[in-house]
Amino acid sequence: MAQEFRHLSVLPEEVIEGLKIDPSGIYVDGTLGGGGHAFLVAEKLSRGGKLIGIDRDAEAIEAAAKRLEPFMDRVTIVKGNYENTKQILSDLGIDKVNGILLDLGVSSYQFDNKDRGFSYREDAPLDMRMDRSDVMTAYDVVNTYSENELCRILKDYGEEKFAKNIAARIVKNREIAPIRTTFELTETIKASIPARFRETGGHPSKKTFQAIRIEVNRELDILKNVIGDLIDLLAPGGRLCIISFHSLEDRIVKQAFKEAEDPCICPPDFPVCVCGRKSKGSVVTRKPVTAGEEELGNNQRAHSAKLRIFEKTEA
Repeated sequence: MAQEFRHLSVLPEEVIEGLKIDPSGIYVDGTLGGGGHAFLVAEKLSRGGKLIGIDRDAEAIEAAAKRLEPFMDRVTIVKGNYENTKQILSDLGIDKVNGILLDLGVSSYQFDNKDRGFSYREDAPLDMRMDRSDVMTAYDVVNTYSENELCRILKDYGEEKFAKNIAARIVKNREIAPIRTTFELTETIKASIPARFRETGGHPSKKTFQAIRIEVNRELDILKNVIGDLIDLLAPGGRLCIISFHSLEDRIVKQAFKEAEDPCICPPDFPVCVCGRKSKGSVVTRKPVTAGEEELGNNQRAHSAKLRIFEKTEA
């Protein structure tokens, strides 16, 4: 590995409490990372319990395997994407689980390792792949997407109000020469935003980099498509815990949980439900759980973290 996989897990106590761990239960960490949350789960499991850790980053898996070494009698690590959790569990002969955790977004290690191209503060090739075996990179998005496509992802995934300007400038600049590095992209973005707006609201590249990263890794599409399946994989009383880091993710989780709790599509004036859609369980967190003052002082990443929890209906 290029460097130590450093990553402080956010909301650790809240996650463990939220999962309501049964020592003999089966749990899935769908975004294993460096194994921080997984370690806390594994140490509460008995030898009859099981933890399946999934991650698409080979370097994360290497680090997590080392961290979880004391518990390998109850831990199985799989390289893969959490969107394939159902198939992964099926391959392991597992039908239902007692809890699933997703800690979304990019790890501190991935941001800090400049070779990965996630950070606008380090000059590096445009990459941004969470799984380095994937074909598409940030370079491909920046240099091959049409102006309309670029504008769309900057608006939809970055909520960038200068999306049109930035997309037009990217296309204009790449006609002269491909935009190959994070700093080249950052200079293009800066030149697209009026000076008076560059002084406020954080780094001018933040929203664009977020949008491109989400596109490269299909983050929001995967999240939208998988939440219902993950709830279906829970045993009665099992819980799905999802930590999100920006409003787009949180909105998807909140809406999916709401629909799983109350899926009825009958008109409001119908006296009884006739659509036949049954509730899958209940939302445990009416408001998202956020970090306390002590954690906020120790972990910068915790400032934007929101934890939402769904519990499957008892049989």
